[in-house]
Amino acid sequence: MSFDLVDLILQAGLIVKLVLLVLLGFSIASITIIVSKWTELRNADQDSEAFLEVYRREGFSQVYDAARHLDRSPLAVVFLTAGEELQAARDRNASDQRREKLRTQLSRSIVWEAAAQGRKLERGMSVLATTGSSTPFIGLFGTVVGIIAAFQSIGEAGQASLAVVGPGIAEALVATAVGLVTAIPATIAYNAFGTRIDGVLGMLERFCTQFQEDLDRMLQTQSAHGSQASHGSQSNHGPAHPVASAHADGERAARRE
Repeated sequence: MSFDLVDLILQAGLIVKLVLLVLLGFSIASITIIVSKWTELRNADQDSEAFLEVYRREGFSQVYDAARHLDRSPLAVVFLTAGEELQAARDRNASDQRREKLRTQLSRSIVWEAAAQGRKLERGMSVLATTGSSTPFIGLFGTVVGIIAAFQSIGEAGQASLAVVGPGIAEALVATAVGLVTAIPATIAYNAFGTRIDGVLGMLERFCTQFQEDLDRMLQTQSAHGSQASHGSQSNHGPAHPVASAHADGERAARRE
């Protein structure tokens, strides 16, 4: 008898077929997540590298414009979230107390948005973990049920020849094979994606720390310029964009370190 997987599946019992259907659902879900997560992480890596290049070299306005086109990067999304609040408050003639409140609000927004981006990156990983850990046992359950049915057929036939029990056992073992085929790609993808996500999250954490430091410098620069303007001593040749100047000061400090 030649090996025919389709015939084995069609000849399997009802419970084994239900098990195979469940495994098929897990397989489709995991493959969909693998493809989408691979694309998401690739885009996040590419946009994050491009965004960091702009962030290191340009001022706030240029970085803000670039972040709007690189929004597949979690770093750019965090920058946009804080940048929108900063843009709304930048033209206000705020007091030192309001600037301190703005600093706290920006810091809170950065933390919350970074956490949201982390959850977005990890979305779907639990499905891969569940698929990799549970589908072999689901397949094994189908195999056990199939073997029980095969031994029942022995009792009904009144003989224990291989011709009687062999087909039933072969049909049952298909469930284990399908369970392993479903679990192996999900487990490999979970480990690979987990490493890449950890790398992106580490990059995001470092960026948030640097971004908060740059915002503190920027607000201090704005406060100093506001004090100078109130005393009529601000030079006409001062920095045209206090945010860009603060960002440049932060980059120079980082390079000295």
